[in-house]
Amino acid sequence: MTASTLSGRPPARTSARGPRAALRWLTSGVGRGVLNVGLVVLAVFWLVPTIGLFIASLRPEADNTASGWWTALTKPSELTLANYRDILSNGTITHSLLNTVLISVPATLLVILFSALAAYAFAWASFPGRDMLFLIVVGLLVVPIQVALIPVAKLYNVLGVFGTIPSVVAFHVAFGLPFAIFLLRNFFIGIPVDLLEAARIDGAGEWTIFRRVIVPLGMPAIASLGIFQFLWVWNDLLVALVFADASSAPITVALQSQVRQFGANIDVLASGSFLSLVVPLIVFFAFQRYFVQGVLAGSVK
Repeated sequence: MTASTLSGRPPARTSARGPRAALRWLTSGVGRGVLNVGLVVLAVFWLVPTIGLFIASLRPEADNTASGWWTALTKPSELTLANYRDILSNGTITHSLLNTVLISVPATLLVILFSALAAYAFAWASFPGRDMLFLIVVGLLVVPIQVALIPVAKLYNVLGVFGTIPSVVAFHVAFGLPFAIFLLRNFFIGIPVDLLEAARIDGAGEWTIFRRVIVPLGMPAIASLGIFQFLWVWNDLLVALVFADASSAPITVALQSQVRQFGANIDVLASGSFLSLVVPLIVFFAFQRYFVQGVLAGSVK
């Protein structure tokens, strides 16, 4: 007999009641309302830098120098699209935007293509040394980009491709493949093997299975990978600074040169930065449905 029984007192309740009560409160109407308000406040604070950048891009240079962007909330008449007209007429900025597209799109598509094929092989093909090769791919995830900058730059110089767009694309593809293969292989291996066996019984070859079964079922993971890779390449500055010259520089390098030349050129920097922000947002919202499916894949069975 316990001490609580001898004393006539009921046994103490376990501490699990606290978390359960909190969970019931969160799932109640009042709890959900408070949670939604908190999420809205957090989202507003998260968006403040973006909102400030957008408003600053609509203000003349004199107004940005004289006061903060928040003063325009009470003076909307000072907002103008002149900064965007000026930046779109700037040949350096428009050329750098085109270079960014020419770098980001091939680097994303090539990573998706090569990693999907390699992930299918690592997931479902049987060949000697498969597991060891996959361990090597996983090990490459920890290799920092900075380690390869100087050796690859020397190699590009020997090959005569240094400062060109294909050289920047090749570097991004090489360093994007380990994570891409790791991500897609773990997704592909969760596809039921019965589907693949049924396709083989119907006479489908490996290439047909890859196109008709693996790719449609793996679209959430492929779309998630495409978003990640596109954002990484679009926003890259380090690789472009090392391997791109003036004719192949992307928008990040062009904006960085504006900082070096003009210092506090806020109207150019704000409008150019917001312009470079629009394209990744369009890509993200276009594939948002697949992105959410890919992130939640495997969370429930």
